[in-house]
Amino acid sequence: MSLKVGDRITFERTFTAADVEWFIKVSGDEGSHHVTPDEQGRLVIQGLLTATLPTKIGGDHNVLARTMNFEFLRPVFTGDTIMCEVTVEQFEKQDTRTQITAAFVCKNQNEKEVLKGNFSGVILQRIFSNSNKRTC
Repeated sequence: MSLKVGDRITFERTFTAADVEWFIKVSGDEGSHHVTPDEQGRLVIQGLLTATLPTKIGGDHNVLARTMNFEFLRPVFTGDTIMCEVTVEQFEKQDTRTQITAAFVCKNQNEKEVLKGNFSGVILQRIFSNSNKRTC
């Protein structure tokens, strides 16, 4: 899929206790609110785990991130389904790379914004050669 300015890409994810446990192992972020359930039996999802949602576009389109800005607006809990919408604001092809800038907003199943921000980066024309060596 080729991107262009104005494209909106959406995807969603439901977070689980297993996601929180995995992220604790990876990040070391094991604040008590991440390991002790609230009165409803939920854990608070780590902010940076929630912030992995808008990075999906990078993985899908081979974006090498340069900047990422996040504004955490409200907590996300296990069992929450978060819908992320990314809007391409700049997509400019240059000699050997394409500059991309995008904004995103993430909302929970109740349509409440939980995270918003933006990112910029580049997409190189050829990231890997046939021999799987970097040709940047």
